[in-house]
Amino acid sequence: MVTATALEEELRRLAGSVPDPELPVLTLEELGVLRSVRVRGTDAVEVELTPTYTGCPALETMSVDIERVLREHGVRKVVVRTVLSPAWSTDDISDEGRRKLQEFGIAPPRVRGRHTSGPVPVELGPTRAVTDSAEADAPVRCPSCGSAETELLSRFSSTACKALRRCLACREPFDHFKEL
Repeated sequence: MVTATALEEELRRLAGSVPDPELPVLTLEELGVLRSVRVRGTDAVEVELTPTYTGCPALETMSVDIERVLREHGVRKVVVRTVLSPAWSTDDISDEGRRKLQEFGIAPPRVRGRHTSGPVPVELGPTRAVTDSAEADAPVRCPSCGSAETELLSRFSSTACKALRRCLACREPFDHFKEL
């Protein structure tokens, strides 16, 4: 007999294996947006997702993809809830997710140290965001050659969560997953 805990772990593994629609190199588990999976009754599952930001356009696609995967594995009723607290942070991206971003040519976000409560500081001018750790002050390294000599070209890239940068050593442009 399968215990509820073992079933929830299996269903979480399945839901977590869904690729992010905007960054398909990452799964929802690696991105850190999958918060929980709970069995409700004999044929229902509740999934909690925290979007990377409140207006994330990929949230609906994530929900539909999770519902499809869980239904393919015999779950009749899937409810996907959006949970905004605690807020998602780039610190929620797993080490494997960071490695995959780097291999895919996207500079992973620097580790800031998880904020615990209150507003997230955001700078709108050319200054850097307030951070909680020394590693966050580290330069953004080029994912192609590893050089720390990079420059910001645009605060926004193909998605709102990425900035466009260029390496001054190899001259390659690249996306940088912004810290939040």
